[in-house]
Amino acid sequence: MNTRERTLLTSNHWGTYRVEVTGGRVTNLHDFEEDPDPSPIGPGIVDILDGPTRIKSPMIRKSWLEGGPGTAGNKRGLDEFVEVSWEKANKLVADELNRVRHDFSNKAIYAGSYGWASAGRFHHAQSQLKRFLNCIGGYTSSKNTYSFAAAEVVVPHVLGAFREHLDRSTSWESIATDCELFVAFGGVPIKNGQISQGGTGAHVQKAGLIAAHQAGVKFVNISPLRSDLLDGPGTEWLAPRPSTDTALMLGLAHTLLTENLHDCEFLDRYTVGFDRFAEYLNGGVDGTAKTAEWAAEICELPSDTIRDLARRMATSHTMISTAWALTRQDHGEQPFWAAIALASMLGQIGLPGTGIGFGYSAMNNVGLNRRQINYASFPQGRNSVDHFIPVARVTDMLETPGGRFDYNGKSYEYPDIKLVWWAGGNPFHHHQDLNRMRRAWAIPETIIANEWCWNALAKHADIVLPCTTTLERSDIAMSPKDPYLVSMDQAIQPVGNAKDDHDIFRGIATEMDVEMAFTEGRTSEDWQRWIWNISRQQSAKEGVELPNWEEFQDKGWEKIPAPDNPTIMMEAFRKDPLSNPLATPSGKIEIFSQTIADFSYEDCPGYPAWMEPLEWLGKAKPCELHMISNQPRNKLHSQLDHGLVSRADRPKGVEPVMMNSIDVAARKLKEGQIVKLHNARGACLAQLHMSDKIRPGVIQIATGAWWDPHKDTCRHGNPNVLTLDKGTSSLAQGPIAHSCLVEVSAA
Repeated sequence: MNTRERTLLTSNHWGTYRVEVTGGRVTNLHDFEEDPDPSPIGPGIVDILDGPTRIKSPMIRKSWLEGGPGTAGNKRGLDEFVEVSWEKANKLVADELNRVRHDFSNKAIYAGSYGWASAGRFHHAQSQLKRFLNCIGGYTSSKNTYSFAAAEVVVPHVLGAFREHLDRSTSWESIATDCELFVAFGGVPIKNGQISQGGTGAHVQKAGLIAAHQAGVKFVNISPLRSDLLDGPGTEWLAPRPSTDTALMLGLAHTLLTENLHDCEFLDRYTVGFDRFAEYLNGGVDGTAKTAEWAAEICELPSDTIRDLARRMATSHTMISTAWALTRQDHGEQPFWAAIALASMLGQIGLPGTGIGFGYSAMNNVGLNRRQINYASFPQGRNSVDHFIPVARVTDMLETPGGRFDYNGKSYEYPDIKLVWWAGGNPFHHHQDLNRMRRAWAIPETIIANEWCWNALAKHADIVLPCTTTLERSDIAMSPKDPYLVSMDQAIQPVGNAKDDHDIFRGIATEMDVEMAFTEGRTSEDWQRWIWNISRQQSAKEGVELPNWEEFQDKGWEKIPAPDNPTIMMEAFRKDPLSNPLATPSGKIEIFSQTIADFSYEDCPGYPAWMEPLEWLGKAKPCELHMISNQPRNKLHSQLDHGLVSRADRPKGVEPVMMNSIDVAARKLKEGQIVKLHNARGACLAQLHMSDKIRPGVIQIATGAWWDPHKDTCRHGNPNVLTLDKGTSSLAQGPIAHSCLVEVSAA
């Protein structure tokens, strides 16, 4: 517990807050004085810290406890739980781990943690779980993210890296000063910019947009949703069919090419393979020129609009922004690759305020002008198991042990998983086709979850280990993505018998005789001091002096000064491509990638291309609508869905769904009624909200509702019962949640 003479502080993915405690209970979270645009979401945790959904003791599924591993199966989600002591829980887990390791090897353990549980540098559930499992021989891991898996794999082939460029996105300050036209494929959704991994000190996305508007920057919002960009003077809304962004980009590129508006000098000096791409644009590959008229037919935008936009982009200082959501569709590799090719044709990459950006306002850190400091983190150790899966292929892995999958040029084998351990995520939020996943979820012999509340993951586990929240433990918010370092004070004692993840794993490590390997003899506070001291050394190398541990704790927070000049993505490469080559085979931007071409994937050629999605409006029946399941504005993923802020958004207990008035009238529905969204994969309930700020033929429902199944229908409105569980392509195998057709009818 913090006893220093200052107001308690906490930090989470929504922001930093001053904590009010009365009578040993958290009674409020107050906005941090440094934050000009605080998020209202964080305080939503206050009323549920000790509410009816809180897990207060270790819980074991009754059928598993009585029958042992492999007996819970189809009873997951239905069977009752039995409370046990920590001593018994530790022994049950240790014995089960030993059984699986000895009978099947460590590759039969899948560590599915997804890492968003805590903003703290030390109490990061994913790191704690992986370090522990590495102490006992390792585990099958996952690669990439649900957020932008396709980009994580394809962009390094094109630009030599992805995350490095993402972390050095051109700053909003540079955009306001030097940009004239900001073309936002997928918009710039302010609601997404409320959050950031590792903690947020001050929100900048809204201020960045407003400053750009005030400076005269013109914005083009290319999205089915008008709300995907803050309205301002000179804002234009283009609403193409969903999943057709690549076709639109190709139509723009063809116009630049045929009207000689492309920058040949830039293409010659900084890129390779443009001739192969130009051949495709002109129809030399498939006999179809990618003209504005061709794109117009696919996108359902006027061809004149496409040509006019291409001309404006060529005659303006232009920034192209691609939302992360563009990767979460069938062939999701293509929009980012096509956008890079389009920006290369404009020749403005590496210049102030222009070029290419990946996901402005996808999180608070994109476009945030900040120093890049390599802070220390909790060491995970070495994983002795080399088996992995692309993160979105969980169901495929469970259904087809021994089956083969392609990924980034190689073929791999799915392991036969006997034990799944999830700490710091919720697969019943992130994953697609939840009814199919639930059937596959019955296959593993044991499922363990570290959770603090009874969400769908906890209900579908066999062993539930109750963990603390950020308010019940101390930590450090110390993210390279944010300039604020915050002491996360322990405000209250753990609720019930909950323990932090480190103590949970330490108890099991003791039972398995690896406690010293796991802790190295350090307490939780020792580890936090270690992280701080190593980070002080790293900061000093960057010319930033941090206070010592005691001084930091006394003040409670520290702000790293901004760099002297605004960040400009790929500036060094632009200035001298020979001295600062990209990490591609050519050292240049690879508009055509021989590496990818040599993979010989039918669903991902060696250049950006339009390929028809499996589900889209071009193949829809008259009754079908395209569903956009985007990020929520009242929570992060499914976190705090049961909290006050999220509950206030759904007075009838289900998620709202937005539909154009034309589609509402055609179905004889009415505002506010409960409707059923359905397709062959499942159904969910939602409350209808009519709006003309959404493209006809499209509906929008946010992700994050806690999955509450009744047969194949989610009663809370989780859209992932409807989404398709298929890889983006053989290259990245990312999720394609945004390629989804549904019907809507009265419930």
